[in-house]
Amino acid sequence: MNLVYLRYELLRTVRNRRFFIFSLAFPLVFFYLIASPNKGQELGGIPFVTYYLAGMASFGTMMAMISTGGRISAERQAGWNRQLRLTPLTPRQYFRAKVATGYLMAAITLALLFVAGLTLGVHLEVGRVVQMAGLVAVGLIPFAALGIFVGHMFHPDSLGPVLGGGVSILAFLGGAWSPVGGTHGFMHDVSLATPTYWLVQAGHVLVGEQAWTGTGWLVIGSWTAVLAVLAARAYQRDTKRV
Repeated sequence: MNLVYLRYELLRTVRNRRFFIFSLAFPLVFFYLIASPNKGQELGGIPFVTYYLAGMASFGTMMAMISTGGRISAERQAGWNRQLRLTPLTPRQYFRAKVATGYLMAAITLALLFVAGLTLGVHLEVGRVVQMAGLVAVGLIPFAALGIFVGHMFHPDSLGPVLGGGVSILAFLGGAWSPVGGTHGFMHDVSLATPTYWLVQAGHVLVGEQAWTGTGWLVIGSWTAVLAVLAARAYQRDTKRV
């Protein structure tokens, strides 16, 4: 990876205060708005605050990763991508830097949500936190590809509704806010087939639920493969334009 460009990309993201603060504040504020009034309540024998923290961890990290598409789209509009193609920077190095930036935002989001959970009395076990973080890191891979795909397919003026609506639909189907379809049925099967469901399950490791089954790894792998192909084709199509 081109370390100079990676360093530049990370610094540029952090220095964009409006984007940085908004991306981090949204899941944090949402967590406090819902969790605080329900402090002391339980959901399925689990403290509601802990359960909701797990769901918001998946939602916040997913949003942080997909937001990579917004930066790519803005760079395309400004012509920055075209300038970068004149440098020795390879497409692989460019995308690695984008993904690394997405992971940085996701890690900061997780850290802030954990701190917020502690302020509301959530008890976090180190072993479960480490296990959850590892699964979340894997679960975010298809969303990294999705961010690259939408960044090369949409312009900034249309990307907002696409990202906002897309993230909300994926979060709903995956059960980030509440379980979808109970324990069986058509909607439950649809939920199981989304990568968001397994990202949410990674978060639920915090509340003592089991880690991924073989189905989870298969779903994440399948979505990653398909979205990676779509992202590569979107990039190739975009670079052919004058």
